[in-house]
Amino acid sequence: MTREGALLVMIGVTVVLLGLGVLAWRRRTRRDSGLLAPVGELPQGATSTLTASGFYVATTRHGEALERLAIAGLGFRSRVDVTVTDAGVALDLVGQPRMTLALDRIEAATLATVAIDRVVEPGGLVCVTWRARRSDGTDELVDSYLRPQDASARAVTDAIAATLPAAPTPDSATASTTGTDA
Repeated sequence: MTREGALLVMIGVTVVLLGLGVLAWRRRTRRDSGLLAPVGELPQGATSTLTASGFYVATTRHGEALERLAIAGLGFRSRVDVTVTDAGVALDLVGQPRMTLALDRIEAATLATVAIDRVVEPGGLVCVTWRARRSDGTDELVDSYLRPQDASARAVTDAIAATLPAAPTPDSATASTTGTDA
């Protein structure tokens, strides 16, 4: 095969692979079109507890860190400014309207190490688990991953967790034993 022939084969393979990538992304976008982005502002009286800059990595299905969701505004990695308040978490992604995760939609904030194309030191990512609204009115649990740059992932996670309502604890009356000896 001549050099020109090899070059044409490489160009053809590249075009086919790019075409397949575009088709796959369009299919994913259609699949996730029912998930609505949480666009909006924080309430007027919200008190800020932490602000951090960094990278928005991805939003995935809950528990599936390698399954990116193509939610409008949250489909691509971007720089982000994170504002944690007593009313929720605001994400200011470059070129996108403000995304606000209301406190009543956030389920948890944990540390993570892997998300899609990002593998970092243990606990280097913030994973915010929240309920995304679907266009049919139902909710789907999703995970959004953030990589803080000017604050530690632990500090951001702790700030978000501190705003969440305490997890229900078992009632001491029902959890205790009767105390009878056999």
